[in-house]
Amino acid sequence: KKSLRQKVVDELKHYYNGFHLLWIDTKVAARMVWRLLHGQVLTRRERRRLLRTCADLFRLVPFLVFVIVPFMEFLLPVFLKLFPEMLPSTFETESKKEEKQKKKLNAKLELAKFLRETIAEMAKRNKADTA
Repeated sequence: KKSLRQKVVDELKHYYNGFHLLWIDTKVAARMVWRLLHGQVLTRRERRRLLRTCADLFRLVPFLVFVIVPFMEFLLPVFLKLFPEMLPSTFETESKKEEKQKKKLNAKLELAKFLRETIAEMAKRNKADTA
């Protein structure tokens, strides 16, 4: 089991890495905006990255309130429970990413099941109409 000191150090490393990744994403997004302003077209992947980075920068504003105001960081877990999408994407842990992927996969499976049933039903109707 980790000591309190080790937990604090791990959290500080996590937030340092998150801010570092956000800084790198912001620099890349600035280059993309510069390219857009000069008439170049972005690929789909670049456009999605630019949108994600912009969303992360807007999410950073309420997050910084928790960092700046003294002792408010103790309320951060409560707000993250109420608003799970509040943190920028660079601050997500692996378990949260896996949980998101599982939810997306389940939604896709449900959609595929619905579409398969709909197509089967349409095929039955067409068979009945032709007979």
